[in-house]
Amino acid sequence: MSLGRTGSQTLGPFFNVALIREGENDLTRRTKGGPQAEGEVVEIQGQLRDCDGAPCPSALVEIWQADAAGQYGAESDPNFSGFGRFLTDGEGRYSFTTIVPGAVPGKGNAWQAPHISLSVYASGLLKRVTTRIYFPDEEANAEDPVLSGITDGATRNTLVARAVADGPPRQFEFDIILQGEGETAFFEL
Repeated sequence: MSLGRTGSQTLGPFFNVALIREGENDLTRRTKGGPQAEGEVVEIQGQLRDCDGAPCPSALVEIWQADAAGQYGAESDPNFSGFGRFLTDGEGRYSFTTIVPGAVPGKGNAWQAPHISLSVYASGLLKRVTTRIYFPDEEANAEDPVLSGITDGATRNTLVARAVADGPPRQFEFDIILQGEGETAFFEL
């Protein structure tokens, strides 16, 4: 007996089954209704799109960042979670409520501009992709070692969110394009 070949494809995603909990996209409080973290609260929203410009639904978007003082982990603001997750909706949209992070030291004691690290896990991706979100009004962006290391202006601009409302809270939009024209700059870990 001869069996036909099975087509190859990635399995999943199954992120919504066990990885997403309500409120994980709000980094300003460790618990619902708990005390709010120090710093300026902002909202960041965007859309995840593939190489054809089509939305990527059911993808997992994660962010992590320093607190308003530029601290991570145990030294961080006890009311700030520093990590959040969101499962994109049917239109590939995501949203986070967080604070503007402080500057953090980088290699060689060079200061990095305030930024948010971001990862995407999605159907068709065998490994996560990672990038950063920078704020458009930060003077420190000009000296940031990562941003200044990208010589192509169009590529560098894919890492800078767009201000869409003054607030409060201020609102920013950061679309993520996985491949093709306007592709977001991604980093190897």
